[in-house]
Amino acid sequence: MDQPISRRQHAIPEFTMIPSIAAAPAAFGFTDDKTASTLCYVLSGTALLSSLFTRAEWGAVKVIPYKAHLAIDAVSGLTALSAPWLFGFAKNKRARNAFLIMGAIAGIVTALSRPEEMPEYETEGSGDE
Repeated sequence: MDQPISRRQHAIPEFTMIPSIAAAPAAFGFTDDKTASTLCYVLSGTALLSSLFTRAEWGAVKVIPYKAHLAIDAVSGLTALSAPWLFGFAKNKRARNAFLIMGAIAGIVTALSRPEEMPEYETEGSGDE
């Protein structure tokens, strides 16, 4: 499959999702669920740190390969999808649905993002050809 989202374009959903995830408890009305709320802040913070340290045009400190960034996004998406059951808040309809939406969006964006490293960080024989 030819993924339509370039590394540069990946910043748009990335930096849209970070504040959206942090705001989800208030936006979806589950601030009273401390587990779900805390997990939103953890996922948002993880995404922010991952983004800031990624070797991409938008990374502030370029140390994490973009492919590793995509792997972190994938794990975060899977975490969000399974969190309501893993962390025991599946009966909280608002929190559960928010996490399912977050996980689905993260999975779709990750799957549609091209795993292309920045040229100045590619090395010969790295398999990035």
